[in-house]
Amino acid sequence: MKQGNAGKDQEKGSGCCIEAVLTVDDRGQIVLPKQIRKKAGMKTGDRLALIVWEANNKVCCVGLIKAENLNAGVKGVISPFFE
Repeated sequence: MKQGNAGKDQEKGSGCCIEAVLTVDDRGQIVLPKQIRKKAGMKTGDRLALIVWEANNKVCCVGLIKAENLNAGVKGVISPFFE
């Protein structure tokens, strides 16, 4: 589901957009759609770090990053989302 300019940015290889809407089950689990896992290069056994953004003492956004990318520094990896 590409929206607005984010879709155009994504076609250039950068930017973000809404890719899917997920449901949390009664055990707190979610399923990442196959096309997203494939696009992100995620495989069985990959470790993911959960990134949380807060505003006004409330969580407003959550994100996942492959743990192997943490060596590059979280700030460097996620900073493009704040530009």
